[in-house]
Amino acid sequence: MRAILADFRRIRELLELSRARMALSIGWGVLALGSGLGLAALAAWLIARAWQMPPVLDLSLAVVTVRALGISRGLCRYLERLATHDVALRAMSTARTTTYRTLAGANIWRPRRTGAASFGAADGAGRSASTGAPRTDAEARQGDPTQLRRGELLGRVMSDIDDLGAVVVRAFVPIAVAVILSVLAVGLLASISVPAAVILAVALAVSGIIAPWLSARAAEEAELAVRSDRTEFTAEALTVLDHAPELRVAGRLSGAVGTATAAGQRAVAAEDRAAAHSAWAAAVLPLSIGVSVLGALLIGIVLYGGGSPVPTAGFQTVTPGGISPMAFTVLVLVPLSAFEAVAVLPAAAQALTTGRAALRRLDELESGDPAPRESQAAAPKFPPLPQGRRIAVTGPSGAGKTTLLMEWAGLFGTPEPGVTFFAEDAHLFGTTVLENLRVARGDITAAEADAALRAVGAGEWLDSLPDGVETDLVGGAAAVSGGQRRRILLARALLSPARVLLLDEPTEHLEAEAGAETLRRLLNESSGLVDRDRTVVVVTHQLPPDTKADTIVRVHPGGAIDIGPRIPETTA
Repeated sequence: MRAILADFRRIRELLELSRARMALSIGWGVLALGSGLGLAALAAWLIARAWQMPPVLDLSLAVVTVRALGISRGLCRYLERLATHDVALRAMSTARTTTYRTLAGANIWRPRRTGAASFGAADGAGRSASTGAPRTDAEARQGDPTQLRRGELLGRVMSDIDDLGAVVVRAFVPIAVAVILSVLAVGLLASISVPAAVILAVALAVSGIIAPWLSARAAEEAELAVRSDRTEFTAEALTVLDHAPELRVAGRLSGAVGTATAAGQRAVAAEDRAAAHSAWAAAVLPLSIGVSVLGALLIGIVLYGGGSPVPTAGFQTVTPGGISPMAFTVLVLVPLSAFEAVAVLPAAAQALTTGRAALRRLDELESGDPAPRESQAAAPKFPPLPQGRRIAVTGPSGAGKTTLLMEWAGLFGTPEPGVTFFAEDAHLFGTTVLENLRVARGDITAAEADAALRAVGAGEWLDSLPDGVETDLVGGAAAVSGGQRRRILLARALLSPARVLLLDEPTEHLEAEAGAETLRRLLNESSGLVDRDRTVVVVTHQLPPDTKADTIVRVHPGGAIDIGPRIPETTA
């Protein structure tokens, strides 16, 4: 319980929830469900009173109130949805800003070495602990944020913050409303019969505590099944499919298949346990309603016919010591409406469980490196950004070229003003081409966007779009090819206001000749692609020999860096 309360406080702090806005949301929620509770009680009274056939004027106030409660229920529910989503969306925006700002200075971006791994190099493909076969990239990155690509990291952070926002809508407000409404329902029933109120309170506690607990266990087990056993099964199955010949030669194929089968069976068993808990959680609510209504009915029968001295607190009385037909009807029908508030608590428990898991992942990212200290690389010594307007950075894969650019941009410390790093896997959003370019500068016009795309060689592709730069990229990067994505990202860089552009492999995935020509234009001050007074730093594996770069930086495996004033002449 302490851990849950601590996570509650941590989520509230991260989202910076406004107490006033939260109180407003809860207030509208209480009015909405309170209107339903009052509607049920008054309608029950009205039905029983009408059975006695009193003068119509005696019922007019009750009839008007029933109509008012019916209208207010829907109206207050709508206002509660508006207020709650306003709180959640504001909080998610704040959490994104805080998280991205914290991640920018976190040490998860720093290079690491394991064993003999060299500076800037990844851990390598590695080998599966269970089979000894080469691990897939997805398996190697699983659970370690330092191994995630930037696009994957962005997607995971966005998903986790969405889960935290769902906690406000599906957990915080519903739980508070359920507690308040339960107290009101029990108090209303206690004015007629204390034993019936006790039964209702116990039934509400069971459906409001046990059912959410079972749902939370189901959500946790389902998440573990997906994130642990199912992921292990996928990784081991891919290992078998990708490396079956090597495993057969090594005599490990049957073991690998057995490991994958066992992981799949564990995942199915965990999902079955989660389904069983979900089923019990779903059964708790109707059972609680049935017990509460049956108990109220039996107590009402005894009180109505037995003449026991029970105060009716405002309901029309019969012979002293009994209860009226109206009180009897209210006693039986109110419990049916009282459970409306607690019916959403199992879903609230699942949202809270998912949100707590997202919070732990975000805390892991913000706190830094999950790996042991001895596995971290010693902080490498980086040279300052060299003089020159057109700088080429070359070197083998994994040597640390990207890390060098990030250091020059100040991403490991204080960001350098006017210096912007453009990653090779920068995110493309599921919006228009124009809005994707406006990530670099918010006031880019359609004409500027069109000109920049044509300048980087995307004119033919742009002409094929139905609405030009206003065309939606459904699915973001999935809507374009690798080459088209690089051209969009390069156009985004050119349109940015930065005076120093740090471009990480901007021509990767382009055709050989088109990529070489783009590099020549980027590294030539007189080409007109980039203004002369701006500095361009380009990381590339395939530097054309006839480029006009005035400085070349070579990054060698192990961290050695050579800086030359020009590209040396190539020899035959």
